[in-house]
Amino acid sequence: MTARPFIKMHGLGNDFVVVDARAEPFALTDALAQAIADRRTGVGCDQLLILEPPTNGSADVFMRIRNHDGGEVGACGNGTRCVAALVMAETGQDHLTIETKRGLLQANAAGPGRVTVDMGEALTDWRDIPLSEERDTLHLGIENGPLADPVGVNMGNPHAVFFVEDVEALPLDALGPDLEHHPLFPERANIGAAEIIGPDRLRLRVWERGVGLTQACGSGACAAAVAAARRGLTGRKVEVVLDGGPLELEWREDGHVEMTGAVATAFTGELTL
Repeated sequence: MTARPFIKMHGLGNDFVVVDARAEPFALTDALAQAIADRRTGVGCDQLLILEPPTNGSADVFMRIRNHDGGEVGACGNGTRCVAALVMAETGQDHLTIETKRGLLQANAAGPGRVTVDMGEALTDWRDIPLSEERDTLHLGIENGPLADPVGVNMGNPHAVFFVEDVEALPLDALGPDLEHHPLFPERANIGAAEIIGPDRLRLRVWERGVGLTQACGSGACAAAVAAARRGLTGRKVEVVLDGGPLELEWREDGHVEMTGAVATAFTGELTL
């Protein structure tokens, strides 16, 4: 049997298995990714993150992302911060360029155990979400029970953000799956339920496509911040409080979203393949 080292990390409870494939390629199938992510029979994680040599000469590392269900996705905010912390500790740098399927992301050290990442530009055109038909992305016009009238945002993956009065009382685990698979979303969607706490503060819970309920969703927090600002409910700089803790978000004037928060290493181990 072949043993492969891994690192278990998390950003506010959004947890990852990180495998370094920069020196030795990692032959990963959807089924193997799903097996590693299984919380009963595998290591258990929301996402599996594979570090690979960058294809872009200006990048320090390429990060490949597999969801809990084994499928590959283009963005993972908390995962990007974890990988940035890992590689910065390895290299002694306080700034990194991380290559993803979505493009190049800039990351900076933001104090002990904290990382800031530029998640790129928030996309709000219906074609970019993407939607199956033309809609006003500020009012998508879909609903499921108490969830209605979401905002569409793409942060490297599609998000629908619903604003609610009491997010704690919401059965998001029951409502999220149908909305994730709504015909309006040909690539499925992450479903966020946000409660406005103040002009610069949101409470957010996320049903993540291919994962389920998460302790924290970085791209979901970015999408919620953009959605709230677009609706005029908050300013462009907010604290988003997730089940696992707070993230600081700023939707900059150039359209990019910066996210700052804590990262941690839980343990290391070996995968027996």
